[in-house]
Amino acid sequence: MSVSTALIKRNVKLFFKDKGMFLTSLITPAILLVLYATFLAGVYRDSFTSGIPDALEISGDIVDGLVGSQLISSILAVSCVTVAFCSNFLMVQDKVSGTIKDLRMSPVSSATLSMSYYMATLLSTLIICFVAAGICLVYVAVTGWYMSLADVFLLLLDILLLVLLGTAFSSIVNFFLSTQGQISAVGTIISAGYGFICGAYMPISSFSEGLQEAVAFLPGTYGTALVRNHAMQGVLAEMEGQGVPEEVIEGMRDLLDCNIYFFEKQVDVPVMYAILIAATTLLVVVYIMLNVFRKRQG
Repeated sequence: MSVSTALIKRNVKLFFKDKGMFLTSLITPAILLVLYATFLAGVYRDSFTSGIPDALEISGDIVDGLVGSQLISSILAVSCVTVAFCSNFLMVQDKVSGTIKDLRMSPVSSATLSMSYYMATLLSTLIICFVAAGICLVYVAVTGWYMSLADVFLLLLDILLLVLLGTAFSSIVNFFLSTQGQISAVGTIISAGYGFICGAYMPISSFSEGLQEAVAFLPGTYGTALVRNHAMQGVLAEMEGQGVPEEVIEGMRDLLDCNIYFFEKQVDVPVMYAILIAATTLLVVVYIMLNVFRKRQG
């Protein structure tokens, strides 16, 4: 077994052995699903029905499908990043305990050490987020299923890319943390703030024009839009098949953040993927360079 594999295995085992971190990460998506389904489903349903012209008749099943798809897309978009932060707290705990100092004094290279934390966080987060995706898909199957197999595959691909981004982002942030108090503070800020910034809690279309332009620079915005697109593609296609005018469908895509605009120019789905991949690559490189620099300084 290589050194990097051994470190990754060690980090994953410690994460799942720590019931506090593990349960916090696992419970977060479940709590969000319950809160969304209990308190926001009615709000979303009223919003959809009010946005549909009176001359059009939309079945309750389709409305339920729209609501369910928006709920799960919001939950999964947030969980991919917030769960990554919970999974990555092991790196900070190793700082608190002094374990990381021992590892840095060993022959293990800084790149190997830093990537072992990254890969362990990635694997742990993927496990939890794919389980959450399974629960969300069951919820959609109960409330109103319109997704194709291709939609499900692309949704899982979106989750993978968002988890890669969230892991890279959390790795950089946690690099600068060194106490349990800092962990709690940052975890609270990320959990509360990220959902709003990326458009999961409130549609970006409801933001002011200046704020819409600002969040268009954030890669997480495009990750949320990808999840929205593939979660809602089937039900929107069903609406179009039932005779809903294309301009109404397009208006709903704008309202639900399936369409994202960068200074009034619509960003295509392939470009969204390119932005996520480029941003993740850049963040991973920054994270490795931070560790290499610290090794040389220390």
